[in-house]
Amino acid sequence: MIKLEGITKSFKVAKRSTGLRQATKALFYREHTIVEALKDITFSIEPGEIVGYIGPNGAGKSTTIKIMSGILVPDGGNCSIMGYTPWKNRVDYVKNIGVVFGQRSQLWWDVPVIDSFELLKDIYNVPEQEYKTTLNLLIETLELKEIMNSPVRQLSLGQRMRCEIAASLIHNPQILFLDEPTIGLDAVSKIAVRQFIKTINQEKGVTVLLTTHDMNDIEALANRVILIGKGSLLYDGKIEELKKRFGSHKTITVDYRKNINSIDIPGTSIIHWSPEHAVLSIDTEKILTSEVITELSQKVDLLDVTIESQPIEDVIIQLYKEFQI
Repeated sequence: MIKLEGITKSFKVAKRSTGLRQATKALFYREHTIVEALKDITFSIEPGEIVGYIGPNGAGKSTTIKIMSGILVPDGGNCSIMGYTPWKNRVDYVKNIGVVFGQRSQLWWDVPVIDSFELLKDIYNVPEQEYKTTLNLLIETLELKEIMNSPVRQLSLGQRMRCEIAASLIHNPQILFLDEPTIGLDAVSKIAVRQFIKTINQEKGVTVLLTTHDMNDIEALANRVILIGKGSLLYDGKIEELKKRFGSHKTITVDYRKNINSIDIPGTSIIHWSPEHAVLSIDTEKILTSEVITELSQKVDLLDVTIESQPIEDVIIQLYKEFQI
């Protein structure tokens, strides 16, 4: 469905030093530097996948999304999405995609939300009955009923982002590009957006490419991640593989009957200890979790045990460090 081969993109950026003299000089002569935003980006995405596209600020994520949605033209390489070249077949192509940029709006600021939806329906030539069916589904699942007649400028950020996602789906696209869709949202709004993305993926088979700095979004939605850094593709694989590779540490929290003896176990380190409670970090490459629990049961009278995996943020940070980005 989505296939990129050798995509490259550079930007010409003006530069000058500070000061009045340099500002005057820049009126007549300006130095430029070439920034390589994308370097030989190659990957493919199958229908129905949810893929996390991650990387630090300035890595090239948004540039890739803009090329895939036909906004930018690359300097080189090929991009085929559903048989279309995005920047060459824009009119026919955009009927099949939805795009949400977390920091840009496709809604009209001073008019009610429903008016923006009606206008988008006309732009995409959506049949009336199909529009009503889709709109009812979006209103129900994204909980938009109470705000449909409110001007966009009066909405909270969470309300506006739910409306942005709905607007991108009015024409029933087969592919959804989400660039920071949960930026600035509270916990309740984030959960609502995540659940909705899961629903349209499972029920309608919508393919989703998600870029975000919130690794909890990635963990909740995607089972595959593509890492980009300094314009180059660095990793493409399953999240579970990443966890096995970098997430070898787990945290065990135990409550037990009062005990003053040591609970030192090889392959573990004690984060916190008291006569009735302890938190241990274990390296699963050195000792199995089950072995630690067995050792603990022999040393103390256990009341409760909680096991937590290494947070996904820590796993991604280790991946960043490996590639020095």
